[in-house]
Order: sequence, then structure tokens, then C-alpha cells
Amino acid sequence: MNRTIALWLFVGLLGFCVLPWYVLDDGLWSFEWLTDGYPFDTDYAPALFLLLQGEKLWLSPVPVLLSLPLLGIVLSKLIPTRPRLLGQILCLAGALGLAYMLAQGFAIGIRGWNSELLVQAFGELGDRQFGFGYGAMLVCISFLFFLTTGIAARGAVNGDVFIVGAIGFVIALVGMFILFPVLNMLSSAVQDGDGNYSFGIFFSKLFSSKIWGLHCLTENRSCGVAWNSLVLALCVGALTTLLGLVFALVATRSGMRQAHLLRPLTVLPIITPPFVIGLAIILLFGLSGAVTTFVADLLGINPTRWVYGLPGILIAQLLSFTPIAFLVLIGVVEGVAPSMEEASQTLRATRWQTFRTVSLPLMRPGIANAFLLGFIESMADFGNPLVLGGNYDVLSTEIFFAIVGAQNDQGQAAVLAIVLLIFTLSAFYAQRRWLGKKSYTTQTGKGDSGIPAVLPRRVLIPSYILVSIWSIFTIVVYGMIFYGGFVEIWGLDHSITLKHYITAFGVTMTDNGLHFRGSAWDSFWTTLRIAATAAPLTAAVGLVTAYLLVRQDFAAKNAFEFGTMLSFAIPGTVIGVAYIMAFNVPPIELTGTGVILVLSFIFRNMPVGIRAGVASMSQLDKSLDEASLTLGANTWRTFREIILPLMKPAILAALVFSFVRAMTAISAVIFLVSAEHNMATSYIIGRVENNDYGIAIAYSTTLIVVMLVVVLVMQLLVGKSKVGRRVAQKITPTV
Repeated sequence: MNRTIALWLFVGLLGFCVLPWYVLDDGLWSFEWLTDGYPFDTDYAPALFLLLQGEKLWLSPVPVLLSLPLLGIVLSKLIPTRPRLLGQILCLAGALGLAYMLAQGFAIGIRGWNSELLVQAFGELGDRQFGFGYGAMLVCISFLFFLTTGIAARGAVNGDVFIVGAIGFVIALVGMFILFPVLNMLSSAVQDGDGNYSFGIFFSKLFSSKIWGLHCLTENRSCGVAWNSLVLALCVGALTTLLGLVFALVATRSGMRQAHLLRPLTVLPIITPPFVIGLAIILLFGLSGAVTTFVADLLGINPTRWVYGLPGILIAQLLSFTPIAFLVLIGVVEGVAPSMEEASQTLRATRWQTFRTVSLPLMRPGIANAFLLGFIESMADFGNPLVLGGNYDVLSTEIFFAIVGAQNDQGQAAVLAIVLLIFTLSAFYAQRRWLGKKSYTTQTGKGDSGIPAVLPRRVLIPSYILVSIWSIFTIVVYGMIFYGGFVEIWGLDHSITLKHYITAFGVTMTDNGLHFRGSAWDSFWTTLRIAATAAPLTAAVGLVTAYLLVRQDFAAKNAFEFGTMLSFAIPGTVIGVAYIMAFNVPPIELTGTGVILVLSFIFRNMPVGIRAGVASMSQLDKSLDEASLTLGANTWRTFREIILPLMKPAILAALVFSFVRAMTAISAVIFLVSAEHNMATSYIIGRVENNDYGIAIAYSTTLIVVMLVVVLVMQLLVGKSKVGRRVAQKITPTV
């Protein structure tokens, strides 16, 4: 216990006495401050040197609070009859320290006091402070772990310092980077332009005809963006679930030898930037598209812009999100125990009756999850509606234009985000109610060597037809994507050229070595760097959280799980708006930095790491942990040396998914990029807005190739799990 206290005391003193207290102008990863007036320059000074110079006197209580743990150690030695005294003092130090740091951080900003009440109470401050930097961050961390160590010292979770610390750390992260931004956004929705609270303005925006209007039923006008988004999301959720289920059934229960070829087709859209499929739809069905012009010439009619609006967005989102439904459903389909289907057929049920009454009901959780994912992804999708929306406005694009458009109305953006959040949370709640508390368990510890039942003909034949049509369509779409990057001007000049790739990724040899002169290189390297930073952090936070959920029992565990999974139900558009509102001012001033991009990726993708870790850890017997603990290892060493090596597939799966999603994300990124930290997807959107489709498609193709290489390498490293079941074989009759 004393070694742990000494560690976090050292961290706190390092932050207070050595590192810059406030955020640096050059960014969190800049170290130029070491040679630029440190430690006496007030821009780079640690808190200790600021106080010695008579600056920022509100920091004076911090060293007193940091010294309380030392007092606790001394008193615990002097009064051995009170064994819990040290824990009580640690809790007091941690709680008071965190409370004071947050209070002074939110009370004082770049213009002095942040509240008129504080001005009236204490007068004008005559000073200001910026966002927390290295020093303040380390001091906050030390106070947090003083608190968790004190709670452990008082006997919580069997007094395990590592477990209590991990729980406290995850709660702090979720509270700071999920709950705080979302709640801050909700509060801004009820404020007017001067920052005063006005529920009248909020309700007038919330129930405006632009959001809820039904003009489309009586006039030749578009309905409100809420109804547009809801209709689109319901259609996408239902159709992607149907297509994903059909693909999963054909891949696992059709007996087709070429079924394994379906998997690359389903993985490809996942590694594709979300709006690239929209570009391919334009190349095929746009005003100058290949199919449009062919049909117009064949029938002697004028080409139209029919694809812009609901039809085009629906097609693009089906192509984009069907693979996600497939990946969810194929595991569920494979998980249905063949012995239950064999039992049904033994009782004289036909294949159709078995499929309808046994197989399909057991797939209910997967169907519900696939629909929920399709619904939420459609609601959050920004790229495809931006490219193909036309006059069909949806919530995600309206939120974007409310922030970056001429109106610059953050309150309107917050109201739209609330509507979007209500829809997604309602879908999440409806899914949980539909599943109820029924058990869908079909796999136990007993062996199951049954053969999966072949689909009935009335399901198999339509599935073959649908899969064939959709596969051909997908191949054509991706063929257009790759081909579109090599033509001069699509629809006008189809001569083959490499100029788009040269413009984006041109490289020349100079006397000083290679010169990356292409316009896309900066955003490409920035994207790689941020994705490579976010991926391991996402996997780490997700797997530690999974370990706590599977292996530990503690108070409010259900609330803890809900908080960690909340970002799954929050669309990326809402996350982007919430981050830009919450982290634009002290005490957490991150807007325009690469850190805010990394944080948005971590907490947007964290639920995937949690689910992968839970699934993998559920297969590990607790006796492994108990054996390690019995042999004298503590919980941290057991987790590090026993659990983590056995979770390698889950780790790599979390790494792959978080890396790919960071490379191709757009809904949250579009709000958070800056001139210094421009992401690949933001660059491509800019090219699309300028009608420079050639460079946009060339860049997208490059990203697809990079993602494909990463996924293939990861799949080779992870390998494939095999279930020990019999395989149906043809029997050659003998004479």
C-alpha cells in the first residue's frame, strides 16, 4: 500500500513541480518548451514556479492536498489501533483534490471568472487561465488514484488496489469523455445566443416544422429531417438485416462450395471510406453515369437525377452496412447447435418447419443486434447523405450545416443531436425489450458433433438469387470505384490517365532525398499516425473494461456496463458536436489538436473492444485466475501474464477494428479536424464538394488497398477458430 501511495505521490509532484501546468500552444506532443524559457516563462512554467513568481495563486491549495497522503502514512504508524485511518485520509485527499481541481478549472477561464455570480461574490479576478496541460493532468491522475487506493484500503472489492484503481480510472474516462460532453451538449440546447437559459427557445427549435414537418403528405415538399432520417434508418435496418441473414445462411448452410468467396465481398465495404460507395453510385446512376446514359440512349429518353435523394442514399447505405449485419449474424447462425435441429427432424418436422420454429427463433438476438446496428449506422451516416442527399435532408447533414454553415447555430445543432440521440436510444431500448429475458443458449460444455441443417428449398433458392444479384452489384460498384480513379473526367473523357494518383500521391527525387509533393500526403500521414495511436489505446481500455465486467463483482456493475457501452448507442455525429462544444474552452482545451481526434476514436470504438474481450474472456475458466492468485501473484500480474496472452485473438480483433474505423471515420471527424490535423476522409469530402471526383476516388482506392493489407496481415496473425463438428461427406456406394 505504501509503495502505491509513493508512486502516485511521485506522479503528482512531477506534475506540480516539473511539467508545464497549462496546455501548450504548439500542442501536447511538442517539446520546444524545454528550450523556450522553461521553467520561468509563464506559458510553460510548472505550477510551483508560477506560485514562486506570485502568479495563479488559486493553485496554492494543491500542494497541501498532495501532502495529505504523507500525513496519513505518519498517522497510521502513530495510531496502529485505527487500521482504516490511512484509507480514510487517502479518500479525503483524493476527493478534495479532484473536487478542487475541477472547481477551479471550471470557475476560471480565459476571461477570468466564468460566472457572473463569482464576479459579484469575489470581484473582478484580473487574471485568467488556459486549459490543463501535462502538469495539471498528472496531478488529477494522482488525486484519482489516491481516492481509489483509499477505497481499496477500506476493503472495497476485497481490498484489491489494481481492481479498484481500474474501475475508478474507467469511470473517470467515461465520465470525462462520454457523459460530460453529451450532458454539456444537452445544456447548450436550452441556451440562447448570450448563454442564458431559455426553455422557450429550446422548445421552439425542437418542435419546428423543419424537424417534424409532414409537408410531403400534402404538398410536393420534403418532410422534416426527423421523419426523413427515421424512414431511412428503418428501411436500412430492415433490409441490411435481411441481406446479412441471407448471406450468413448461404455461407454456412447452403452446402455451396464457393460460399467462402462471399466473405471478401462482405469485408470490403468495411474497409471503404463511408462516402466512397456514394461516389460509385453517382458514377453508375448519376446524370452522366454509365447505366443512366446507357438506358437513356437505349430508350430514347432524357437522363434524370433520380438517384439523388432517398433511393440513392438507401442503395449506398445498404452496400455500406450489409457487411456489418453479416458479421453479426454469421456468428449467431454458426452458434445454433445442430443437435437441436436434428432433434426437430427426428420428431418428423420438415426442413421448413425446423427452420421456422427452431433455427430462426434461436437467431433472434443476432437479428435484433443486426437491425440495431443498421439503424444506428444509418442515423449516424454523414458521407452518403452529403454526396447523394439532394433535397432529402437528414439529421446528420443538418447538424453539420448548423455548425459550419452561415447560421453557425450551436444551439440548433445541439437540438438536432438530441433528436438523433432520442431515436438511437429508443432503438437500443426497443431491442432490449424485444429480446427480453429469454434464454437463447444453445452451446454448453458438452460436445456437439451434429451437422448443421441444410436450408429448405423455399429459403435456399430465393437466397441464391438474392446473393448472386447483390454480389454482382457489389463487384460492379467496386469496379467503378477502381476504374473511376484512372479516367480523365468521368462522363466526358474516359481516356486512361494516372494524373489523379500523381496529383494526390506524387513523389519526386531531390538532392535531399524523396520529396512527397502530392497534395494528399499530409492528410494520409496524419491519418496513419492518429489511427496507429488510437488503436492500441482503444484495445487497452476495452480489454481492461471487459476484464472488470467478466471477472469482477462490485457495486453498481450494471450502471458501470451501461456507461461503458453508451457510446455504442451515440452516433458519431453527436459525439463530434459534443466534443467541439465541451473541449473548446478551459479546463479541457483540445479543439484543433490531434488529441481530440484520438480521444473521439478511442471512446467511439471502445465498445467493440469491450465486446471482443467479453466474448474471449468468457471462454477462459476462472480457475486459471485462482491458480495464479493461489501461487502468490497479485491481480495485476495475473491479468498481465495469464489473461492477456490467452486473449491474443480478441486483442488483435480490437486493434484491427479500431485502426480501420479510425482510418475511415467521417461523422465525428468532420467536426474535429483542423488545418494542422486534416484527416483522409475530410480531405476526400473536400474534393467531392469541389466536384474533383478523380482525386477523391484515387485517394479512396489507396485507402482501400492500405486497409485490405492491414486486415489480411491481422487475419494471418489471428488465424481461424475451428469448431469440432462433423462435415457431411458423400458416400460412394459399393457393390
